[in-house]
Amino acid sequence: MGAQTLVVPGNFPIGCFPSYLTTGVSDKEAYDPITGCLTKLNEFSEYHNQMLRIKLNKIQELNPNVVVIYADYYNAAMQIYRSPDKYGFTNGTLKACCGCGGPFNYKATERCGDVSMILCDEPDKYVSWDGLHLTEAAYKLISKSLFQGQYTMPEFRSMCPRPSTSQGIGKSSI
Repeated sequence: MGAQTLVVPGNFPIGCFPSYLTTGVSDKEAYDPITGCLTKLNEFSEYHNQMLRIKLNKIQELNPNVVVIYADYYNAAMQIYRSPDKYGFTNGTLKACCGCGGPFNYKATERCGDVSMILCDEPDKYVSWDGLHLTEAAYKLISKSLFQGQYTMPEFRSMCPRPSTSQGIGKSSI
């Protein structure tokens, strides 16, 4: 029988992650003026996602009885980087919550949990947990955007319609 429904995630905007931002790029033009993210790395993520979607479309064509859903992690996350205050990320989008100082609070040789690490007081106000991973608050917003919003192709909403309120949850109209 095999899998009937596959969800395949795209890549995040890696140019916004503290682990990449600390690579030492000094050219101001390398950074997006709105988000502060590294433009070339985000373009690379977008290219990867474009190629992935082409391959997923081919897989869908070869397997018409299988549902292939592309999860657009890139754009679901970029909404946060473009408008952090709108989503409650008031302590910055590019600085890690758990780190060891510096402009992005990230150092590749140190790990969150080490004695030298500084932990922020309000992780839900940060996008990045440790420079490599997002915070629970960021993942929550992204997952909500995927499952209830426009960041999957096809949209989950079109595949899993909610029951009408007149019937109630779990009640059949039969």
